[in-house]
Amino acid sequence: MNDNMNQPLAERMRPKTLDDYMGQQHLVGEGAVIRRMIESGNIASFILWGPPGVGKTTLARIIAEQTKVPFYTLSAVTAGVKEVREILDRCKADARSMFTTGRPILFIDEIHRFNKSQQDSLLGAVENGTVTLIGATTENPSFEVIRPLLSRAQVYVLQPLSDDDLLALLHRAVTTDPMFRDREVRIEETAALLRFSGGDARKLLNILDLIMQSLNALEPFVVNDRIVTDRLQQNPMAFDKNGEMHYDIISAFIKSIRGSDPDAAVYWLARLIAGGEDPKFIARRMCISAAEDIGLANPNALLLANATFDIINKIGWPEGRIPLSECAIYLASSPKSNSAYLAIDHALALVEQTGNEPVPLHLRNAPTKLMKELGYGADYKYAHDFPGHFVKQEYMPENLKHPTIWHPQENPAEARLAAHLKQLWHPDSDSGK
Repeated sequence: MNDNMNQPLAERMRPKTLDDYMGQQHLVGEGAVIRRMIESGNIASFILWGPPGVGKTTLARIIAEQTKVPFYTLSAVTAGVKEVREILDRCKADARSMFTTGRPILFIDEIHRFNKSQQDSLLGAVENGTVTLIGATTENPSFEVIRPLLSRAQVYVLQPLSDDDLLALLHRAVTTDPMFRDREVRIEETAALLRFSGGDARKLLNILDLIMQSLNALEPFVVNDRIVTDRLQQNPMAFDKNGEMHYDIISAFIKSIRGSDPDAAVYWLARLIAGGEDPKFIARRMCISAAEDIGLANPNALLLANATFDIINKIGWPEGRIPLSECAIYLASSPKSNSAYLAIDHALALVEQTGNEPVPLHLRNAPTKLMKELGYGADYKYAHDFPGHFVKQEYMPENLKHPTIWHPQENPAEARLAAHLKQLWHPDSDSGK
């Protein structure tokens, strides 16, 4: 344990081995993929995607320590192309050294903040094996990391820590860290501590630090719901000095849109803007909300959200706040439907349940003579050759008996779609498709 009391508790408690590492057993448990990499000593490039405080940086450091290879770190917030190239040159020198036992690891924190040219500068070194890249990001890599780099690095998703993980961390902290030495410790209640931590180990340890800072030398260290709530209300910035309320505020923003409250939506939007949130992140979340929460009740919502994402890249800041506000108000004011969201989840569950059902022969592609002879594409009816551009034929695998996956909801737009489908498929029936 590090006795340097000038460090925050979260840094002093940072695990040094996998045995001390909390959570992420799907990646580091017995037989899991990252543990197997470490045990074999053969580390492939990958990106760790997950919320703050779940162990992304810690895991990268453990890998470097246990594999005994040179380890370099860059922060995408401060590093430019020049710094990237300097580090890669040092990695090349290490790779040629007779004293190096494996490929150097380059860890890039907040890799989503690298622009395209910075990410391009990594490609050659990752491709030729000069360096093993480990990236960490709180943002969806498919939006923020260029495709060539994604194709060379597997993405692993880290989950928020469970309550059991957080309680185990709490016990470890109060029984091992010097901060609690020679002081009475009483853990009376943990509900508020767990709620405010939200699956984030760093938050939990920061709260413990905050409680300790409020005590004099003789007071016992007590954790209960009242004390945790009082300390955070008295000094919220000490708890959120790195923007850790980010996920709470974006949650309130999206829930206000879903709840059709444009006033609340614009208020939380202002909180995000005032807190320095990346405008692209806000616009991307509105794109998701437009598809998930509004969907077919107003398809124009997705078009406006996508246009907002595009326009803030064109007009910059601070003018970009205006289209963000326009979009937030429009989304919050739109009729709501999650039928498309429910439909794709239903379909995915059906695929998982039924497996790889064969495509009916009449729907298969037939680019070769042999395929045509085998019946591929035979008896397919081209809809545009029929009146109204429609003809009845089966489009589902035969064994599925055509289940109903999309269920239209009660709004004018989906009522029109449902009526149209009913007229096509069941013109003489009162039942829907």
